[in-house]
Amino acid sequence: MDKVIVAQGLSLAYEKSEMIIKDASFAIESGSFVFITGASGSGKSTLLKSFYGALSPVSGSLIVGGVELKGVSRSKLNLLRRHIGIVFQDYKLVNEWTIEKNVSLPLVINGYEKSVTENQVDTLLKHVRLKHQTGKYPLELSGGEQQRVAMARALAHNPIMILADEPTGNLDDYSAQLIWNLLAGANEQLNTTVVVVTHRIPQSLGIDYRHFHIEYGNIHEVN
Repeated sequence: MDKVIVAQGLSLAYEKSEMIIKDASFAIESGSFVFITGASGSGKSTLLKSFYGALSPVSGSLIVGGVELKGVSRSKLNLLRRHIGIVFQDYKLVNEWTIEKNVSLPLVINGYEKSVTENQVDTLLKHVRLKHQTGKYPLELSGGEQQRVAMARALAHNPIMILADEPTGNLDDYSAQLIWNLLAGANEQLNTTVVVVTHRIPQSLGIDYRHFHIEYGNIHEVN
């Protein structure tokens, strides 16, 4: 099975004097579902940021989608990001845009034709159960609905991988279950690699997954 993420001796830090992730080596196969857990401040989000190039390795190697991220050029990084969907805990929607325009953003960046974009946005809003909110702006929606818009945006361009940072941390149980179902569905039906940072792994996911735990900067797999 192809590996979509390969780390060898990976160390990450915001200031070089204080390593957050220390000498980590692991691989994540294409099409797998992966949870990353750890206490607050353990480096979960830091690790996730490195996967889309928001934080460059201090030392070691990190290859994502066949691209070495240590010293990567801006053009190569932008190309890689076109194949990744990202879901943040605080949604990161553009409040001045309708939910349709928010969902369409990755499609516009990737140069899809207008008719294809409109059809894909329509399909996705139905998929996340928000078709009835067409024309509304993010701040007119509940937190759970905003996260579902963010989820639709992450899925819009059929990414090879979705990275989700505490995607259900601020949500009620109903909305959280919807997000888990959408992530599991993308993994099972589209074979999308899913990597989720979370404090708590849901009990009712119903799919096979891998679990990495971070403690004192060290990453180990939980069997």
